Amino acid sequence: MTRHVVVVGAGIVGVSSAIWLQRAGAQVTIIDRAAPGTGTSHGNAGVLAACAVAPVTAPGLIAKAPAMLLNPDVPLYLRLSYLPRLLPWLGKYLRVANDRDTRRIAQGLAPIVGDSVEQHKSLTADLGLSDWVTDSDYVFAYRNRAAFDAEAYTWALRADAGFTPDLIEGGQVREYEPTLGPDIHLLATMKDHGFIRDPGGYVTALAQAFEQGGGTILQAEVKDFDLSAGAICGIETTRGRVACDDVVLATGVWSKPLMAKLGLNVPLETERGYHVIFEGATGGPTRPVMIASGKFVATPMAQGLRCAGILEFGGLDAAPSKAPLALLRRQAKAAFPQLTAAREIEWLGHRPAPSDSLPLIGQVGTSRVFTAFGHHHIGLTGGPKTGRLVAGLVMGHPVNTDLQPYAPQRFSKG
Repeated sequence: MTRHVVVVGAGIVGVSSAIWLQRAGAQVTIIDRAAPGTGTSHGNAGVLAACAVAPVTAPGLIAKAPAMLLNPDVPLYLRLSYLPRLLPWLGKYLRVANDRDTRRIAQGLAPIVGDSVEQHKSLTADLGLSDWVTDSDYVFAYRNRAAFDAEAYTWALRADAGFTPDLIEGGQVREYEPTLGPDIHLLATMKDHGFIRDPGGYVTALAQAFEQGGGTILQAEVKDFDLSAGAICGIETTRGRVACDDVVLATGVWSKPLMAKLGLNVPLETERGYHVIFEGATGGPTRPVMIASGKFVATPMAQGLRCAGILEFGGLDAAPSKAPLALLRRQAKAAFPQLTAAREIEWLGHRPAPSDSLPLIGQVGTSRVFTAFGHHHIGLTGGPKTGRLVAGLVMGHPVNTDLQPYAPQRFSKG
């Protein structure tokens, strides 16, 4: 019998899961309250960051955080009114800011992101969408050698995962990337990476290919699960009940209240992320560049230069803050002094941040509800791999990956 699988979430993880399930022979319905590719998957930096194994919670974060919050040039923000609600999650988040846990997390992230470009190419190959994936270097720009050396711990984690940079210094910096400002004197370049020139358009194109392959997309909000048969047999939505054999929960930070209905209190917060698009820009880079001093990425996209970054804690409901956007503009103009644009477009989205920085990939008990969310900064990078893994789990195929680090049950006592 053909299994009917409902995928909740129409971002990169959900759509990737749906395509791999469809390829495995399942009948698949995607349900999301918004159109495909219009949420968090739209607003990222577009980088297929295979080397992104280092979590934010590195050793020393606890000591550094207060000074970082008070420094207007550091891309870390906190809405004080939200702090009481944040504290339970924040305590768990800071608890893993040590060497042992950081290495454990990095080892867990590596299988999800390490072959990102290959996974995106596998996802798009027979859909006629290969042109969406652009091969490129991924560049980290530093003021000098001392600034690069100050991040030796992070680079060692990347090296452990098989990623070692080529260094470019002095006059060769401007030969490699002429648009960079005079304060940048060292580049650490990573080969075998890539980027997407329009992440939202990419996910939309994938969703259209999914529909053309016989899949269904329903715009609705999921309200509850029907587990009356001992395992999932349907879900309740704002547009009625949808019967199914399996569910893949891939709706980012909005997965938390749905997980509560399954008895798991997942310590998951929104990390508010911002971007500014310099539409029709000139004077920007020709490949993705991480400006290390500002912790933001500048990526050349179809619409213009997108500068994305910033870490703000303030919940789902608050309006965008002015300071993070002002910092992005200031840092972008400093990094690329010749940058000009026809206009600027602002965006705020919500990265799903588990307290241990590892995504949730696995079945919730014996419910036939499978999790595929919590990707923090690596959603676009790790979406196709996660979709492939969860499709294998649903269909009972070998996944050839140790999924224990991502098990949703790790939060059963949380």
